[in-house]
Amino acid sequence: MDSKTFAEPPGESRPPTPVKIVIAGGFGVGKTTAVSAISEITPLSTEAAITSVAADVDRTGEVPSKTTTTVALDFGCITIDRDIKLYLFGTPGQDRFGFMWRDLSRGALGALVIVDTRRMDDCYPAVDYFEQEGLPLVVAVNCFDGQLAHNLDDIRWALAVRDDTPLVTFDARDKLSVRDALLAVLQRTRDRAMERMVNKYRA
Repeated sequence: MDSKTFAEPPGESRPPTPVKIVIAGGFGVGKTTAVSAISEITPLSTEAAITSVAADVDRTGEVPSKTTTTVALDFGCITIDRDIKLYLFGTPGQDRFGFMWRDLSRGALGALVIVDTRRMDDCYPAVDYFEQEGLPLVVAVNCFDGQLAHNLDDIRWALAVRDDTPLVTFDARDKLSVRDALLAVLQRTRDRAMERMVNKYRA
């Protein structure tokens, strides 16, 4: 049979497959920045000014330059190639908005958890949540000012990240760097799916 039998009609093409990715992490780690850097559309952002009361609750003293915070979600999208289009959902970083993570994660194929090594304790909840949910994740260390304060082995130990969970560095301000981090999530998702298929076959 001629391969042209299955060719798409001239001038027609299938739309890329939509893939939902969650971008999570602690307060002020760079989630909104990452979505804004990569999105091919004007991102939807629910940034609100930080009040004096919220500043005390969210411990903004550790990031004094931050004057706004995400109170619902960040949303953007990026077409990877003709086959895949990523829809990005950034979660609020504060613990008090943790109840929204389940809804924002519904239907996602993977998660990118952003870490600021200056405040690693703020990132424990996100790592723990997605590991417990069984959602494939990649931990991405945001290199503020182009510097990595600790080596990756020490970061993995401090966060108690599983050995099979990818740990990468990136710059949330740089489009190509964010792209590479998202591609790592897609690869991790693919690897997890292959693992499940193999385990199912062996069973």
